[in-house]
Amino acid sequence: MASPRLLRSCLLATLSAALVAAAAVAPARAEHRPESAAAVTFSDTFDGPAGSGVDAAKWQLETGDNVDNHERQYYTSGTDNAKLDGRGNLVIEARRDNPGDYRCWYGTCEYTSARLNTSGRFTATYGHVEARMKIPRGQGIWPAFWMLGQDIGQVGWPGSGEIDVMENVGFEPSTVHGTLHGPGYSGSGGIGAGYTLPNGQAFADAFHTFAVDWAPDSITWSVDGNVYQTRTPADLNGNEWVFDKPFFLILNLAVGGYWPGDPDGSTAFPQQLLVDEVTVTTSDG
Repeated sequence: MASPRLLRSCLLATLSAALVAAAAVAPARAEHRPESAAAVTFSDTFDGPAGSGVDAAKWQLETGDNVDNHERQYYTSGTDNAKLDGRGNLVIEARRDNPGDYRCWYGTCEYTSARLNTSGRFTATYGHVEARMKIPRGQGIWPAFWMLGQDIGQVGWPGSGEIDVMENVGFEPSTVHGTLHGPGYSGSGGIGAGYTLPNGQAFADAFHTFAVDWAPDSITWSVDGNVYQTRTPADLNGNEWVFDKPFFLILNLAVGGYWPGDPDGSTAFPQQLLVDEVTVTTSDG
């Protein structure tokens, strides 16, 4: 079972304010989805000149630190830590630096990185949600692709619900985790599972596709088309299923925190999360 983000507030104060203002494991059998009826509702292939920023019509960048999770990075705006590479990838880079003299919960920030979300720009309710990414490696490195309920500004976390499509902690180079968080099953009680590559392969060595197939009362996780878990309300021990409403997407690269632990002398910087594509499709079939 995935070790979750303990006591996570999930959104920084600036994002929560914006939401309110807007009011708004072993591989299993490969999954086969009907493609003929699929309709793309969101797609970003991150095409553009090297050094340019993400499409502001699709993504916003959060700024600040994360005391609740005891992460070590400061998330920056602009293209300092998130930019296109000119080859069809978004590069989210974690660095051991602090050019802006940023302050974190523990004092002067030691690291910078980036966190992007689609709140106020795009939400989904059900569908096939996937990202093709090449994750970084190293002790204390924590990349993630996940979703939060758009109503977080009104109901808070974990009432908003959280769907972790993919999380990896650096001390597990061959394993990723998929987890649900909600009222009564958040933090250390999150419901999920891990997926491990065979033969000691590391996820950082190649691009992989991380996805969920999300339907009423059912969410199924896969890696490269290999299904490794399905969750339904029956898994929640009588707690509320809060996944039948709009959710927005999040990409981030954290440094340190309760789950991965802090970087150590073996951790090289900078570290990069390469995102080739993010796509959401729905299907009537």
